[in-house]
Amino acid sequence: MTSLTNAEPITTRKLKGRMRRAVTLSTKITPREFDLISAASEADGRTLGEWVREALLKAARSSTLDLGANHLMTEIVALQLFLTDVFSSVACGERISAEGYEQLMKNVKANKGRAAREVIAQYVSGNDEEGHV
Repeated sequence: MTSLTNAEPITTRKLKGRMRRAVTLSTKITPREFDLISAASEADGRTLGEWVREALLKAARSSTLDLGANHLMTEIVALQLFLTDVFSSVACGERISAEGYEQLMKNVKANKGRAAREVIAQYVSGNDEEGHV
């Protein structure tokens, strides 16, 4: 993607309650990609430029969660999955056999990545109420 700046100097003057947008990004896309993006912006009820700006910013914000935070979130979600399963059994007065424990651990390991991605996606979209697995 090529970055172009306008010839006029960048000022900190506010425009309609926001900072002035002074940098232009440009890229080439196929006609099919353009049709896809245009349809998405129309369906969202926003102009093409506004929709593209929001899509770029959303992608940039979600990619700023660093790898360490993603790993940490995965392990936190794994712990949550484990404790939920164990406590639900204990609360019902059941005991977990060695085989049941092994199966529980396999399930946690198999599902923790997907569950963590779901929690992160909910966090990025701003839907904190559904952030629990």
